[in-house]
Amino acid sequence: MAGDALLKVDDLKMYFHTRDGVVKAVDGVSYELERGGTLGIVGESGSGKSVHALTMMRLVPMPPGRIEGGDVLFKGRSLIAMSDEEIRHVRGNEIAMIFQDPMTSLNPVYRVGRQIAEPLMVHKGASRAEAWDRAVELLRLVGIPNPETRVRDYPHQFSGGMRQRAMIAMALACDPDIVIADEPTTALDVTIQAQIVELMLELQERTGSAIIMITHDLGVVADVADRVLVMYAGKAVEYGTVDEVYYRPLHPYTWGLLDSIPIHGVSEKSELCPIKGQPPSLIFLPSGCPFHPRCPHAQEICRTTVPTLRVIEGSHSSACHFSGDAGFTREGVACEVSPS
Repeated sequence: MAGDALLKVDDLKMYFHTRDGVVKAVDGVSYELERGGTLGIVGESGSGKSVHALTMMRLVPMPPGRIEGGDVLFKGRSLIAMSDEEIRHVRGNEIAMIFQDPMTSLNPVYRVGRQIAEPLMVHKGASRAEAWDRAVELLRLVGIPNPETRVRDYPHQFSGGMRQRAMIAMALACDPDIVIADEPTTALDVTIQAQIVELMLELQERTGSAIIMITHDLGVVADVADRVLVMYAGKAVEYGTVDEVYYRPLHPYTWGLLDSIPIHGVSEKSELCPIKGQPPSLIFLPSGCPFHPRCPHAQEICRTTVPTLRVIEGSHSSACHFSGDAGFTREGVACEVSPS
């Protein structure tokens, strides 16, 4: 990996201490993000994708959350070690986040324009008039018609797609170095999803911002990302370029994800092959590899020893005991095979 990464996440761990036990929501995630790059983070619900981002932004309530280990370096500075005042300057200014539900992320009692203008006044020292003019400009930039009028509307007066566009405008207000998009196309119809993805790519090309795209939609990641991180049960199980992960996947969980959705050109199978079983409880994780109860390839070592994320070829990494072994391939796995 490059030594001049804009963002470096190093063995990050976020646990929640509850009455029922310790929830290992993020359990050792590492990756790097370069300037202008796009990282897609994929996995089933509950895999830790969103919690890892909230941990980086220091938005997880503590308690019950607790950072149990690791660090996040942004431009060489530790986001974990920053004071509350320092991290407030970073949030929304240098690193911005687009949340998955704009209706609950936008304040219903304030006009959309005010919410876009506020970070400009707080972080950039803009006057109210300057910030308002910039809000109009940003709404126009993200494709909202009649921005001079719509800037005075409230969130409930916007459609779902327009609210998401307003959230993107808010995130880009201060020209951040990184935009974290958490399920930005959730609950939008397919046409609007495509428009939002295209908009983000256009704005990235214009602004040069790096993007972390958190999603369960592997099709979206294929369209926008340079690199892909696959998460399962709070852990990183595969990491590599889009071509490596999509066309030469190494981990059985990644094979399952790709075979369970229709992606043209990725799988030659004529039928979808869903992953059997359910993700494990993050309180009562299975011994060994957390995926072994659902994996048709599981052996005794998988039940007893936790695999580490290791480089297999180039920058392509996998957390499977057998990745890289001759004969251990995705081909020949039938849907009727029961997990061990």
